[in-house]
Amino acid sequence: MEENNLMALEAEIVKTLKTIYDPEIPVNIYDLGLIYAIDVDEDHKVEIKMTLTAPNCPIADQLLNEVHEKINAIKGVKAAKINLVFDPPWDKSMMSEEAMLDMGLL
Repeated sequence: MEENNLMALEAEIVKTLKTIYDPEIPVNIYDLGLIYAIDVDEDHKVEIKMTLTAPNCPIADQLLNEVHEKINAIKGVKAAKINLVFDPPWDKSMMSEEAMLDMGLL
């Protein structure tokens, strides 16, 4: 039963991440491929590993704060930790097919 709860919580996290948009690209950060990992432990603590389209992104802090606030606001999440990483570096191949279609890349 607990595994189903964790899977449902992870699905809700993905749904929430799809509401957060990169301000320079009209695609949500999940479909853009900026989310590298979502880990939900049995205590409902969430750790997200994410990147940015460029290391010198001027709104990095704003974007990270939005992710942190929205994930913490999900019912059932006890705590959220957002880790910003740049390895591997982001590139267009990490985008979902839907995002590529939206941007006219396919």
